[in-house]
Amino acid sequence: MGDKVLLSTRELAKFLNINEKMVYSLISEKGLPATKVTGKWLFPKHLVEQWLESGTINVPKSASGPSFQGLLVLSGSNDILLERTISIFNRFYPDHLAVFGNTGSMGGIKALRSDMCHIAVSHLLQENQEEYNFDFARQELGELPAIVNFCRREQGLVLAKGNPRDIKKMADLGKKGVRIVNRPQGTGTRLLLDREIEMAGLKQENIQGYDRELERHLDVGLEILAGRADAAPCIRAVAGLLGLDFLPLRWERFDLLVPKQRFFERKVQLFLGLLHEKIFLDLVETLEGYDLSLCGRVVFPQQMQQKK
Repeated sequence: MGDKVLLSTRELAKFLNINEKMVYSLISEKGLPATKVTGKWLFPKHLVEQWLESGTINVPKSASGPSFQGLLVLSGSNDILLERTISIFNRFYPDHLAVFGNTGSMGGIKALRSDMCHIAVSHLLQENQEEYNFDFARQELGELPAIVNFCRREQGLVLAKGNPRDIKKMADLGKKGVRIVNRPQGTGTRLLLDREIEMAGLKQENIQGYDRELERHLDVGLEILAGRADAAPCIRAVAGLLGLDFLPLRWERFDLLVPKQRFFERKVQLFLGLLHEKIFLDLVETLEGYDLSLCGRVVFPQQMQQKK
């Protein structure tokens, strides 16, 4: 690998022995790593070399084990639509493999910091109750990565069919006999629940089942379906799939965080591109509680530039 230097368009064309006009085609069509600074394209040489290596065919077999060039690692918040999208990615692109680490939103950002994943998935609500992820990512990473919206989704409380405990507001979780099941610390859903509990004037220790944690949205939904709990913080999609009642709390932004140096890697671009494919759009139609009005949009850095 060469030094981490930036090449101009002319220098890159000379490096690749191609016409300068061809460089722009490689950016849009082949995922050539590039970044734009003050209106001019610049190319990190070490990433270009990795891009060249990843596109090499007829590579001799070696004893060094499998190649991970096509491996895409996502880590962070659990979501049904995301899980199914990863399955579609693996069917669409058999030369690649996407895997997911269910670590919660904060865990995904920490994995990004440690270079253990290519994409972190997060929905951490900020103190202003409006924005998501920016403050948490900046605090953990030092600077913001590229942030692309995956979807908006509806969060709330999933309840037993018919709502036999008559849970109509957050304060009702404190009623005698009401049992909940919770999501782990570090998840965006737990953060939202804790803030709603505080605003309702409840104490966590007075809520039966508050300390009982399950890793996935579907898992807490199954606890309600089985009658082992009366309410749980969850997304509407689970209520729809399991035929449960749902008390809505808010719509949230569910984002993909990508280090800027990885943004133009082919596997990352393939995954982001899938968000505009018909098979993905059709999938969303089969699930409740999702909104794609921001899907695929870069909310940073463009959003921050507009605010200046």
